[in-house]
Amino acid sequence: MSDLPTPRGHLDTERSHPASAGLDRMSVADAFDCMNGLDSEVAAAVAAAREEIVEVIELVRARLRGGGRLIYVGAGTSGRLAVLDAVECPPTFQSDPDSVRAVIAGGPSALTGAVEGAEDDRDGAVGALDELEVGPRDVVFGISAGGTTPFVAGALDHARSREAATVFFACVPRTSVPDRADLSIRVLTGPELLAGSTRLKAGTATKLVLNAVSTLAMAGLGKVHGNLMVDVNTRANEKLTDRGIRLVRELCAVDRERAARLLERAGGSVKLAVVMERGGVDPATARERLERAGGSLGLALDPDAGDARLPESAN
Repeated sequence: MSDLPTPRGHLDTERSHPASAGLDRMSVADAFDCMNGLDSEVAAAVAAAREEIVEVIELVRARLRGGGRLIYVGAGTSGRLAVLDAVECPPTFQSDPDSVRAVIAGGPSALTGAVEGAEDDRDGAVGALDELEVGPRDVVFGISAGGTTPFVAGALDHARSREAATVFFACVPRTSVPDRADLSIRVLTGPELLAGSTRLKAGTATKLVLNAVSTLAMAGLGKVHGNLMVDVNTRANEKLTDRGIRLVRELCAVDRERAARLLERAGGSVKLAVVMERGGVDPATARERLERAGGSLGLALDPDAGDARLPESAN
């Protein structure tokens, strides 16, 4: 029959795992142990792709520094994880909401309900990418656990035609599914507890990689000081107001009341409050120092020390 789907049974993500062959007959405790044991393999699989992931982070950091964007593309679980990572960047780093975006097969309705057929539309992402005006400064990052999603492949082809940099992520080796992206990340998670259910180990691996890409890219753009979330929006809610006060206390060695007053004078900006206090300057001067430092709190506090995160060239 000519209308049969492309065979995918050879893919690791589709194969049955021998350890879970009797899952339906296991006790709950044994089933949990089996699942937990398989999940424990994911971090090692991600670590094995270290060089590929680091190269992607360096690319994304450079493009964001140069005014470009990171645009994820995915379907199903991959698309939902992409949207999750994108929408968490502004509250975590106070980044421009346009700097990290996500395109999911089936559109917004696919976030709360399955739109299964959307992933087969090879041209399905074209309209969204054109609306975003994807271009040479951007990175389009396609995510496909099994490596065969037409929606993602078509998106990367279109991104290349617009001269954007392209990244491909999959949980199968290149020998099984080649790709033409500029950079490719392959995290080999192997067969799932439930054969073919890539929301499990492959989904966990996807989350770990996207966490690394967005967090470490932003850390190099002045959005983090040490391991502190200093670009947090302290006026978003009570929890973040308290966090901002604690950050100012820690970085300035002042009491809670003074930290709160400093934060208020700084308009809620932790970095501004810290530069004001430690530099003994007014808000306007502190803001000017931060701008000259490219947003890096460390460099604003000690401009003579230099900052490896802010190279002379963003190319």
